[in-house]
Amino acid sequence: MANNPAETPNTAHAGSETGSPVHEDKKVTGNNQNNTDTKKNRNEAGSYGRPGSRGPRRSRIRKGTLSRLMRYIFAYRWQMSVVVVCIILSAVANAAMGLFLQRLIDSYILPLVGKANPNFIPLVQALGVMAIIFTAGILSTLLYNRILVRVEQGVLKTIRDDMFVHQQALPIKYFDTHLHGDVMSFYTNDTDALRQAISLSFPQMFSSIMSMIAAFFAMLAISVSLTGFLIVFTVILLVAISKIAAASGRYFVSQQRRLGDVNGYIEEAINGQKVIKVFTHEEATQETFDGKNSNLYEASSQANYYGNITMPAVNNMSYLLYVLLAVVGAASALGGFPNFSLTGNTLTIGGIISFLTLSRSFTNPIGQISNQFSFVLMALAGASRIFGLLDEQPETNTGDVTLIKAHVAEDGTITQAVHHTDNWAWRVPEGVEVDGNVADVTVANTGASMLPRDRASSVASLAGTPKKKAASAYTLLRGDIRFNDVNFSYEPGHEILHNISLYAKPGQKVALVGATGAGKTTITNLINRFYDIDSGTILYDGINIKDINKKDLRQSLGIVLQDVNLFTGTVMDNIRYGKLDATDDECIAAARLANADGFIRMLPHGYETILKGDGSGLSQGQRQLVSIARAAVADPPVMILDEATSSIDTRTEQIVQAGMDALMEGRTVFVIAHRLSTIRNADVIMVMDHGRIIERGTHEQLLEQRGEYYQLYTGAFELE
Repeated sequence: MANNPAETPNTAHAGSETGSPVHEDKKVTGNNQNNTDTKKNRNEAGSYGRPGSRGPRRSRIRKGTLSRLMRYIFAYRWQMSVVVVCIILSAVANAAMGLFLQRLIDSYILPLVGKANPNFIPLVQALGVMAIIFTAGILSTLLYNRILVRVEQGVLKTIRDDMFVHQQALPIKYFDTHLHGDVMSFYTNDTDALRQAISLSFPQMFSSIMSMIAAFFAMLAISVSLTGFLIVFTVILLVAISKIAAASGRYFVSQQRRLGDVNGYIEEAINGQKVIKVFTHEEATQETFDGKNSNLYEASSQANYYGNITMPAVNNMSYLLYVLLAVVGAASALGGFPNFSLTGNTLTIGGIISFLTLSRSFTNPIGQISNQFSFVLMALAGASRIFGLLDEQPETNTGDVTLIKAHVAEDGTITQAVHHTDNWAWRVPEGVEVDGNVADVTVANTGASMLPRDRASSVASLAGTPKKKAASAYTLLRGDIRFNDVNFSYEPGHEILHNISLYAKPGQKVALVGATGAGKTTITNLINRFYDIDSGTILYDGINIKDINKKDLRQSLGIVLQDVNLFTGTVMDNIRYGKLDATDDECIAAARLANADGFIRMLPHGYETILKGDGSGLSQGQRQLVSIARAAVADPPVMILDEATSSIDTRTEQIVQAGMDALMEGRTVFVIAHRLSTIRNADVIMVMDHGRIIERGTHEQLLEQRGEYYQLYTGAFELE
């Protein structure tokens, strides 16, 4: 295109319509220039300064995890109230059975011994009372277990809902820095640990505590001295258990973390099976997995070792206590020692038998609690990881500028439209600054007929007023993108973009070329606000993109990526993903625009063909065409094409390129490409190197400069 210095910003080079200042200190000397520094940056911060694939690891359960989990559980207040009452009734019934045993023996069984004509009616009545108490305990247990199933599933549903909602609000950076398999383990392993705790461990522990309390008071009613002896022994037992539990807790936390690592590696290995087989890395992959699995084995073994020895230790010590109580109790009863009890009764044979039974009801729950404690620790470790996800800072969205459907009258007046029109506008609140040099175009001067995308560049050429406060409610969306002295780093101290200044007028096609890691994709990530810049400004139709609501900003942009992601559903559903309210006719029209209609109609069920496994039944080119159709149905004024044809053959590329050319017509387009043949018709081409724009101009202008672009085009060296 012809040069027009009057249109270019102050930072523009005289040789292009879209530009950036050339840094004279950054000349091209070949592919090896600053190669060492580049590799260092990549190794230290992921893919050219991006964060690595792992997030921070926590070795301990987060503070407040239990209280937060209880809030989820007691959201079911009346159900949990019934559960608590039933557990208490069950515990009381169990203690009553043990206490009633003394009366049964002393009052009903022993008096019948030696009688010629014993009367069994009182004994039968007593047994009937015991049966009623026993039945009440069973029914209480059945009822609270049935209710807990509903509570358990409800809590897990709520937690999964909260996780997924929060996950959708997280920034792209989170998914760039966390293994996908590890994130999946939140929904599988960690929630399964919670299920075990909610339905079994927590109620079992509470039931055991209630049983201990009920048994304790029942034993006091028989003998205070024997109860004191039992308590001393129990304290010794609890000290030993606490030591075991502390060690077990550390290993259970490590187990959940390492389980996430294993899941993450398995997910990577599944996705990369072709690569593994191509490079015959099966053995190396197996070795890595064995190492991770061994770490999981060690943590799990230690955790379950301490968890499994607790119950046998408690049982053996309780048997010892049982024997000691029998000896001490019998000696006290036979020796005529005074007995202190809440009832004031003497220690009888029935009392000793009843006390021994109650002592088992007191000590057995300790073993049950210690046994369930391992599962509770596992659940808390899982809950800690889940709450860690929920505590991740969501993507901030402070922009007040929103996108609306616009109706433009003949006199240039912009009003909000109810139905879809050919125009969109930004609703700009009072006080938000708009750069009039870009955005404040008098619509009446152009005529309403000139507003569609095919005349967008004509509209933009009329700009000319200074920066001002927004005086009107609406600013027409045209697709004018401008970078002013933008600096950016994924991680502090590793700057990726350096003083980037460029602009793309409505309807222009801007191409970005350069070696891997030069910063091309980073620029498109900044336009979408996947990441926010360190300094400088990015203007969209004269509006700072920080002032635009992120959802509305991204709605105005269409993206076609090299790596295509298709979802399970019909071909029509995948195209409609670009615009959920699109009609079938609109989806078909988009497919025709993208040159995808032909092959789609040849599928077994045409547009209703079910796609699974990321569209594995389609070729790479066909998947890309569906992706282009998906972007086309959204009808965005700005398109981003990120190496959309780099992984397909040249013949297929011609078909895909034709679809993209139709899609790019009349739109502002940013194209990232390795194949220079696809960008020859770009309005401006920018050559990037190490986060700087080192050359810019049209295809012909860059060839005349005989710089890096010339060498790339003529094959003097190739892009990495």
